[in-house]
Formats: sequence, C-alpha cells, structure tokens
Amino acid sequence: MTTLLIIGGLICLLIGLLGTVYPAIPGLGLMFAGSWLLAYAGDYQVIGTGTLIALAVFAVVGTAMDYVAGMLGAKFSGASKQAVWGALIGGIVGAFFSIPGLLLGPLIGAAIGEWWVRQDLLKAGKVGLSTFIGFILGVVAKVGCALAIVMTLAVMGIVSLF
Repeated sequence: MTTLLIIGGLICLLIGLLGTVYPAIPGLGLMFAGSWLLAYAGDYQVIGTGTLIALAVFAVVGTAMDYVAGMLGAKFSGASKQAVWGALIGGIVGAFFSIPGLLLGPLIGAAIGEWWVRQDLLKAGKVGLSTFIGFILGVVAKVGCALAIVMTLAVMGIVSLF
C-alpha cells in the first residue's frame, strides 16, 4: 500500500508541474495533494504537519497570484470592468485553443472589452498588453511556488537520510 501511495504522490506532483504552465490542470492543488500522499505514505515522519502547512501556503499563494495578476495588470493600466471581464472570458475561451489561445486569449479579451466601452484602439491595446504582462507575471509566480514545493520536498527527503 505504501508503494502505491508513493507512486500516486509522484504522479500527482508530475501532473501538477505540467499544470503550472497549462491552466486547465489545477497544478498547485495537485502538487499539494501529491505532497500529502507522500507525507501519509511516510506516516508524517519525513514530511510533517509544519511542512504540509508551508506547502499549502505555497499552493494557495501561487494559485491566487495566477488569478489576480492578470486583473492587477489590467487595473494598473486603468482598465474598465468590461476589460477585466473580457480578460477572464478570453482566458477561458483561449484554453480551448492550446498554447497560443492561452497566451493571447486574455490579451484579446481585455482589449475587446476596453474597446467596447471607450472606442479607443490605443487604450484598448494598452489594457490588453498590461493584462498580458500581468498574466505572464502570474505564471512566473505560480511556477516559483511550484519550484518551492518541489525544493521543500527534496530538502525534506535529503534531511531524512541523515
């Protein structure tokens, strides 16, 4: 049973790593679930409660940054509510069009939403670009939290050997 838990935990971690760059997969949540399975398999001796709490914080912060960063990028440029909603809808629709859709969906959605309200192409382009920059920063933050989870697990594993 322990072997199955370890294999399941490692699979969750690997799929979670993939999910940090592809938004349709709940990457950090899966990574935390994999960490929890590994902790349970080791009877919480190597990965204890304190470590799991820290990993949960990494997962929550990374997930929040992923969702909030694009909106903050749009708001930073003075976007309207319609542009923020456009970024959200563009991100959802873009998820169905692979990597180019994931990257360009929020940008195009925010630009269309802003253009719809203000009829100013320059302002719409500025809002779209700011949303894109925010989205990229959110992905970087999410990947950083994923790496923090992996490094924490690696350190705990190495420390347990001594």
